[in-house]
Amino acid sequence: MSKSTEKLTFPGSSGGALAARLDTPAGSPRAYALFAHCFTCSKDIFAAARISEALVERGFAVLRFDFTGLGASEGEFGNTNFSSNVEDLKKAAEYLRENHAAPEILIGHSLGGAAVLAVAGDVPEAKAVATIGAPADAAHVTHNFGVKIDEIEETGVAEVQLAGRTFTIKKQFLDDLNSQSVDARIANMRKALLIFHAPRDSIVGIENAAAIFQAAKHPKSFISLDDADHLLSRRSDAVYVADVLSAWASRFISADEPTSVLPFPGPEGQVSVAETHAGKFQAEIVSGAHRFLADEPVSYGGLDTGPSPYDLLSSALGACTTMTLRMYADHKKVDLDRVAVHVRHGKVHAKDCAECEGREGRVDRFERDLVIEGEVDDETRKRLTEIADKCPVHNTLEKSSVIVTRLLDTE
Repeated sequence: MSKSTEKLTFPGSSGGALAARLDTPAGSPRAYALFAHCFTCSKDIFAAARISEALVERGFAVLRFDFTGLGASEGEFGNTNFSSNVEDLKKAAEYLRENHAAPEILIGHSLGGAAVLAVAGDVPEAKAVATIGAPADAAHVTHNFGVKIDEIEETGVAEVQLAGRTFTIKKQFLDDLNSQSVDARIANMRKALLIFHAPRDSIVGIENAAAIFQAAKHPKSFISLDDADHLLSRRSDAVYVADVLSAWASRFISADEPTSVLPFPGPEGQVSVAETHAGKFQAEIVSGAHRFLADEPVSYGGLDTGPSPYDLLSSALGACTTMTLRMYADHKKVDLDRVAVHVRHGKVHAKDCAECEGREGRVDRFERDLVIEGEVDDETRKRLTEIADKCPVHNTLEKSSVIVTRLLDTE
């Protein structure tokens, strides 16, 4: 799905401009989400970028911003605290409410997770809250300050090294963290809650997830992130979070995917296609127990919410090829690990096409590249390439077909 990105600013809790990024899908978003980054991080940290990207691909709009004094936002970090982060989040929600639509999903990573738990009750439109590696107590972050805590307590300020950068931490920051009671806010927020946490998170222990879960009212859910690290530095972990989050949040948001206009599941042996009236070309496709969308790219006037008709035709050729080669390999006991097929479609003039002898005018030309993995000798690879030309869809495309069209009553 194509997307658009808008870089913007809005006033933060201290009056300074907060730098933000709003990523939106083509067409109307299913809902708006607000993302709060981890302690001393920025909106552009890998996990925030990957999760936002994956959510946009699933039809959600995501606003992420830099807290006061961090990233490209104005203000002094040394003058901020947990309370100011919560107020910045309120300002972000206010910006969305006034300029687009209020956020229905709140997402927070690490201390940002504690912040969205604290602010959730003040965003009435929010239906779902998700935390990722969040501490149950805002004061948990003080362990990052190490021996500097005593200096901060005695002198009122200290320079602290965090993630290779130097930050000024004032005593008011510690006092504010120690004064927060996130537990009470969790119990009273009355939102659906999803907790992501890695059991081996070395920065924020798994016991924090247990405490948050215990404090929350239902509906609440917990998802283990297995061996993911605290910052979700692996792309697969970030995408997994987005996959689960989008599916879970869909149960609670007001605008889900386009309403189905076709009977589902469909009758066996039949593919049904109908316009959804979302955008100019979007169509719903039902094939038995499977349902998905087709569309055209934005450059053609579509929303790019699904493959185009010719993309689907190319995918049929590619899928049929892999299945045909797998059947042949299993029958001949070929040690074939995996087959991948890359298909490209285009229209060419027959006179410019070396493979189009005997044809005239414009011709549909498919280029199919095979990738054969495994201990397969050259002779067998050559034979597999020949077998690819025998796949049923290949034969259908090369030979003439008969299409019978009938007009049915609307009932």
